[in-house]
Amino acid sequence: MLIRTEFDIQFYLEHPSAMVTMLHLHPSLERFVRKGNVLVVERLGAGVAPGYGELIGTTEYRDSFGNRCSRFVAPEGLLRLSGTSTIDIDGMPEQVNVAAEQAPVSELPSEVLQFLLPSRYCQVDRFVPVAQDLFGWMKPGWERAAAIRDWVHEKVRFDYQTARPTKTAMDVFTERVGVCRDFQHLAVTLSRCQNIPARYVTGYLGDIRWYGTGVGDFSAWYEVWLDGRWHTMDARHNEARPGRVLMATGRDAADVAMTTTFGNADLRYFYVQSTEVLEDGTPVPALTSVVG
Repeated sequence: MLIRTEFDIQFYLEHPSAMVTMLHLHPSLERFVRKGNVLVVERLGAGVAPGYGELIGTTEYRDSFGNRCSRFVAPEGLLRLSGTSTIDIDGMPEQVNVAAEQAPVSELPSEVLQFLLPSRYCQVDRFVPVAQDLFGWMKPGWERAAAIRDWVHEKVRFDYQTARPTKTAMDVFTERVGVCRDFQHLAVTLSRCQNIPARYVTGYLGDIRWYGTGVGDFSAWYEVWLDGRWHTMDARHNEARPGRVLMATGRDAADVAMTTTFGNADLRYFYVQSTEVLEDGTPVPALTSVVG
């Protein structure tokens, strides 16, 4: 499956400010990239069309989770971040493995242990009694992990208008409403309380081979560690969706912010798209009805 991703994000800055971005595809996907996956940073002056601005140099590094990051000093004025990529991956829905087993904490790889601990948005220490009451009686492994995902999906209502950057898993549990990141934060927290390592994931999720509900977008999901590997879970959609394209992983959303500006930046324009394409680059039409 060929998937084309693209984004165009524009900020206005009153003063020069340092900025860090995570807008490339995840390093694990680099071998599948057909073309693109380059971040273009440009300053747009008055009357300058996108694509013709002053280019800003960047420096790349890998963070402690292995994500590909770019850093630079953004000049004052209108700043544009853009990029496209075409990637060749199977893109099929995530597998369901009902036999996947949960390892004792003593047998987990050392690098996985951090995904059992509390983090900025996932207050594991505050949820242990709740998680134990809801899921502690269940069979460890896939059954318990899937039950947590299903419970969050059923109990939390999606609403764009309720998004806020400070909302934690406890806020979501109390308010029972949120956006995709909020669903995942609550599910990640409850999973960790049951000694299931869980990490937050961000990437593209378009309506690829799926009933069309709008343009593709950046999205969040999460992964749980069972049977010695990471398994995809999505408490918001709660469906095996094709076309996921990984960008970054971390303990929660604080670790995988698309852009971090060390100063004031006013968002002026935001566009993102993820589309299945043919070899010649022609978009594959989205489904217009549910296929049984």
